[in-house]
Amino acid sequence: MMAVDALAVLGAVVAFVVLGGAALAAPTLARMWRRRRIANRPFPAAWRDIVRRRVPLAAELPAAQHLRLKRHIQLLLADVPFIGCAGLEVTDEIRVTIAAQAAFLLLGRGGSFSNLREVLVYPGHFVVPRSQTGAGGVVHQTRDVLAGESWQRGQVILAWDAVLDGAGDPHDGANVVMHEFAHQLDQDTGAANGAPYVGRGAQQRDWARVMNREFGALHARLARAEPSLIGPYAATSPAEFFAVTTELFFETPEALANERPELYEQLERCYRSDPASW
Repeated sequence: MMAVDALAVLGAVVAFVVLGGAALAAPTLARMWRRRRIANRPFPAAWRDIVRRRVPLAAELPAAQHLRLKRHIQLLLADVPFIGCAGLEVTDEIRVTIAAQAAFLLLGRGGSFSNLREVLVYPGHFVVPRSQTGAGGVVHQTRDVLAGESWQRGQVILAWDAVLDGAGDPHDGANVVMHEFAHQLDQDTGAANGAPYVGRGAQQRDWARVMNREFGALHARLARAEPSLIGPYAATSPAEFFAVTTELFFETPEALANERPELYEQLERCYRSDPASW
C-alpha cells in the first residue's frame, strides 16, 4: 500500500512539474509564433520605398542580408511603440527610417533589443538637464543639447534631424541611431559599460582584453595628438567607445579593419557580421 501511495505521489509531482513547465513556456512559445508570423508577412511597398530613399546603406547589402534586414524592421516596429515629442507627429517615414538603421545591429546577432520599451522622437536636438555635485557638495545645474540618448530602463530618445543626417551619408562613420541602439545592447544586462553579451568564457575574456587595450591606445593617441579614425568622444568611457566604434564598424568597415584590425575582429564577433565583405 505504501509503495502504491509513493508512486501516486511521484506521479502527481511529475505531472505538476510538467504542467508548471508548460505554463512557463507558453508565453515564450506564443511570442516565438507571433514573431514568426510577423517576419513572414510581405514587406509593405511603402516601407520599401522609405528604406530606399532614406537609408542608402541598405542598398549595399547582399540579397540575403537585405531580406533579413526587412524582417528585423517588421519585428522592431511590431514590438516597440514610437512616440513623438515636442509636437512631432510620428509617421511611417520616421518609424521605418529609424528601425532600418537599428536593424543593422541585429543582422548577424539575431534576437531583439530585449530591454527596449519605447522610442521617443523629437523634431530636432533636445535639451536634457543635468545635476553635478562639485567641490564642497555644491550642486551645479547644466543643460546638454543632445541628438540622442539611451536609458537603461528601456527608452531610446532621438532627434529626427540627426537621424536623417546619420542615414543620409552612409560612409561618414556618424550614425546616431546605431550609436544609441548599441547602448541598448550594452544595457540589456545592466548599466552601459562597454561590455555587451558576446559569449561566455574565452570569448568574454578576449573581448575585455582587446577592448580595454584599444580604449587605452585611443587615450594614448589623443595625448600625442595623433590622427585616428576613432574620434575623441569615444574616449569618454568604455560605453561610448563601444557605441562610437559600432558606428564606424557599419559605416566605414574597411577603414576600421585596416587601422584597428583586432578591434574590428571583436566587433565582427559581437555582431556576427562582416560589413567589409558587403
